[in-house]
Formats: sequence, C-alpha cells, structure tokens
Amino acid sequence: MDPMLTMAVRAARAAGDLIVRYVDRIDTLNISAKGRNDFVSEVDALAEQEIVGILSKAYPSHAFLGEEGGRHNLPKGEYTWIIDPLDGTTNFLHGFPQFAVSIALIHRGNIECGVIYDPMRQELFTAKRGSGATLESRRLRVTKQKAFTGALLGTGFPFKDQRHNDAYFGMFRELMKDTAGIRRAGSAALDLAWVACGRMDGFWEIGLMPWDIAAGVLLVQEAGGIVTDFEGGTKYLETGNVLTANPKLHPLMLDAIRPYVTDALRYKAPLGD
Repeated sequence: MDPMLTMAVRAARAAGDLIVRYVDRIDTLNISAKGRNDFVSEVDALAEQEIVGILSKAYPSHAFLGEEGGRHNLPKGEYTWIIDPLDGTTNFLHGFPQFAVSIALIHRGNIECGVIYDPMRQELFTAKRGSGATLESRRLRVTKQKAFTGALLGTGFPFKDQRHNDAYFGMFRELMKDTAGIRRAGSAALDLAWVACGRMDGFWEIGLMPWDIAAGVLLVQEAGGIVTDFEGGTKYLETGNVLTANPKLHPLMLDAIRPYVTDALRYKAPLGD
C-alpha cells in the first residue's frame, strides 16, 4: 500500500476506535450547535485531533482542512489533507449507526488518496489515484445498472440550508418516479462509498462541503463511476453539489435534474469568504 494511504488508514482506524468508545456514553458528551441543524460534539474534535496528530507527525509540512479544526494554508500545489472526523454527527448523537471517518489527500488540485472508515461495521474503504478502490482487500466496481427501473439511489436532504428546497424536491420527484427507491441515510461519505461498492446505483446531494465528499469522490472514480456537479462539470468541491453513478446511469440522472438546476445552485463562496 502507498505510504500516505497507509498513514491515512492508520489515522482513520484510530479515530474510529475513539468514536466507538463513546457510542454508549453519548449522554455524557458536550454538544453544541454550529448552525441550524448542524451539531458538533467533543467526539468530533477529539477524533480530528487524533487524525491530525498522526498525520502531522508523519508529514509535518502538509496542510490540513478539517471540519472542526479549520484551514491551515500552504503554497499552492502542496499537499493538503481534507478531514471529516465524524461524518454523520447527528446520526451518532441519536445512536443511529450510520456514520464514518473520512480522510482525503489533495496534491496539485487532484485527490490522490482517500479513506472512509465505518467504525460500527469495521468496514474500510480505500482508494489511490490510478490504483483502484477497495473494501478491505476486495476490488470495488460500480453497478452496471442501465436504467432508472430497478435502480436504488441515495441522497441527502438540504436540512442545514433550505433555500434550495424547491429545486431539491423537484429533483427528488423526478428521480423517484421510475426507480426502485431512494435512501437518505445521513452520511454522504458512506453514501459515496456505497455507490463505489455497488450497494447503491447513484447518489446526489446539494450543498456539501469538501470534507464530506473528497474521499468518496475518489472511491467512486476509481471504482469506475462518474462524478460531476449538477451541470456535468468538475466543480463539485467548489459548489458542494455532487451527482454520481455508473457511466450508463449518470447521464440519465443528469438529464432528469437539469430542469431544476437554478443559478443559485451554480456557485458557492470559497471557504474562508
């Protein structure tokens, strides 16, 4: 395994072990609200500290962009780790066992490696650019679903920022008409990992952050899937809008949502603005 991917795996497992230790002690945690319907617990902070501690010791010159720890810039073109220490915090706080650790490494604008670790199922998803994606040691491939009939899709409701509800529910209505079902499990990182491993045929969501999707994007791409923004471009990290599926289903999903993509969905201010 690539040395940087190996370190990311080590950090993800360590954070996952820490998270699991608190699963039965949620009532003892300090919990605060970062915004509307956006909660953070001390476990989020502790898990991120664990990850950054391991990675910064191995790579002291690297930068970090974390959901809880903010942004530490380096000159353009250097390595940046993008970290979500607990994707699915609301699920975790309710004892709903769908959450994960997500770690990705970006270099020269490319996502080079990604790790998503589900500590409850002890499932480790990894990807290295150009080397494929795996679940444990099993090579991953997206499904071969060619049509909406029989397809299982994933999504996430825009519960933090509801300005785009009309656009989102228009997409939802259009996509649910002919599919076998749409699932909303509450962790975008795991949703993307499950597209990569074939548990779902496609996924879309509005207004995500880079740490929600960076590792999952690479997993899907290395498993043979297509990842775009809502206009079929590559600005998913900038806009936070992501749509992914296998090469046959992706254009069908893109066509289905196109009437509901508004100007307001096409731009999101950069982090730090």
